[in-house]
Amino acid sequence: MVRQILTSLLAGTFVCAASGLVLAQGAAPPAAPKAAKKDAAPKQPAAAPVPAAPAAAAAAAGGVEPTLLGQYGTWGAYAATPGGKRVCFALAKPSSSKTNPPNRPRDPAYAFVSTRPAEKVINEVSIMIGYQLKPGSESSLEVGGAAYAMYTQGDGLWIKNAAEEERMVDAMRKAADVTVKGISAKGTETTDTFSLKGLAQALDRIAQDCRR
Repeated sequence: MVRQILTSLLAGTFVCAASGLVLAQGAAPPAAPKAAKKDAAPKQPAAAPVPAAPAAAAAAAGGVEPTLLGQYGTWGAYAATPGGKRVCFALAKPSSSKTNPPNRPRDPAYAFVSTRPAEKVINEVSIMIGYQLKPGSESSLEVGGAAYAMYTQGDGLWIKNAAEEERMVDAMRKAADVTVKGISAKGTETTDTFSLKGLAQALDRIAQDCRR
């Protein structure tokens, strides 16, 4: 499904805009009638709005509007069921981004950690980096003092050696941040740093929700 997600992103499903998909909000209960008894329950305040899901979340959910399971630090935990198959993922934006040469324009970047029970995929890390990567270029993800080579295609990154992914995710659970480096098709070097605050809790939540 990762390749399907990438295909949809390259086809324009990935809308790199600050606007998001608005998730359902709880409705406030009706106000008590004027003639209510003195001991009647007081009017309840309206439910707090649910944060909007970025358009990237819908792309990761196969075009289906995802449900926000919870926000944990900088990471949102989402779930959707496109085509009857459960998909859960944690998503975050970079806490800082740099380009060399400086100030080069690019679309927003996102980090995903996805679980798809129907495909027996657990905690698959991918990065939508916000530009077309230079074909054949080297990209890396650095966390916990180790660097992991990343496979690149279009504007997406995945770990080259799948056998290292579990170790990488374990390091991400414990570290403060992760750094992702790439080179655009125009030769611009980028460095994105993602805070990992809340990632462990987000992964625990999607593991609980994606058991089915």
